[in-house]
Amino acid sequence: MHSSVPSNDTARATPTTPAADGLAPALARNIEALVERRKREAKAASREERAAAAISRFAGSMIFVYIHLVFFGGWIAFNIGVVPIVQAWDPSLVILAMFASVEAIFLSTFVLINQNRMAAEDDARADLDLQVSLLNEHETTKLIKMVEEIAKRLDVQTEADEELKELKRDVAPEAVLDKIVEAGDKATLS
Repeated sequence: MHSSVPSNDTARATPTTPAADGLAPALARNIEALVERRKREAKAASREERAAAAISRFAGSMIFVYIHLVFFGGWIAFNIGVVPIVQAWDPSLVILAMFASVEAIFLSTFVLINQNRMAAEDDARADLDLQVSLLNEHETTKLIKMVEEIAKRLDVQTEADEELKELKRDVAPEAVLDKIVEAGDKATLS
């Protein structure tokens, strides 16, 4: 008999915000967990990482482009004589080139810092994906074994009986990775 009071496990598994129409509660819970994790990671980032991310975001915006169009366009216009109101202070544009080079060095460094942080996040997600895939593979293997046992007890024969031997074997991730590396090494040598 089912009780109308949810168990502790069910209560914990329920998202704090209601699921959108057509969205399963488990999916809503997973989305909420991912959002919360990203918020925690953002709070845990160092001041330097947050600054690099903010600068990278700004440098990748159209406002940044517009500011540079005005600044560099004005500098060039004043220094090549298009606007004769002000005496040229950089007629060869060497100072502008130096300024642009230094800015490019710093901007590329901030972008690289941000990319390194994003790569670390991607590595963590890839590790999670691998763990979930391995767990799924293990569970599927167990289910295949259970279904095979049920089929044996019911004396049911299928065309897939020969394939079951291979499907029942657990996957050894190290062996798969070794084989991938070996195949890559062979391809490189060819």
